[in-house]
Amino acid sequence: MASFDQERILRDNRRISIQLEQIVNNAVAPWGLTAAQTQVLLHVLRHSDRGTTLTQIHREFGYSMPALSAIIKRLKDKGFIRSEHWEGDDRRKLLFATPSALALQQRLDRSSDQVRQQLCRCFTPQELYDLDRLQRKLLSSLSALSHQAKEEPTL
Repeated sequence: MASFDQERILRDNRRISIQLEQIVNNAVAPWGLTAAQTQVLLHVLRHSDRGTTLTQIHREFGYSMPALSAIIKRLKDKGFIRSEHWEGDDRRKLLFATPSALALQQRLDRSSDQVRQQLCRCFTPQELYDLDRLQRKLLSSLSALSHQAKEEPTL
């Protein structure tokens, strides 16, 4: 079996994340958005017919609730999303895309598709399948570690 460096693997994953965010930031800068805002806005756009919640977005992407609240506030300030109270529960809010966001959706989707295609063109379908499987395995392991850390008492 080939040798490998576990520390390098984790460091490279972090570098991939940082570089991908920089590329997306550059791609969406003309619309005054960041990568994180675009990710959340695309989620809201895809669920705008029935609305979505902070909790649903948190579960989908893993952003902390304070970070997610800040992203939502910025998107509201830019006029891309609006919120409505959940019927029967004034504490919960549904998020919807505004007409401004709907007008931008095709350009955001196209930009997202272009970045994705450029990144994935060096992989075979089998390699993409394997990468997906291994990433899900790593995420599952991270989730278990996170859950374990919450249950263990701190010193």
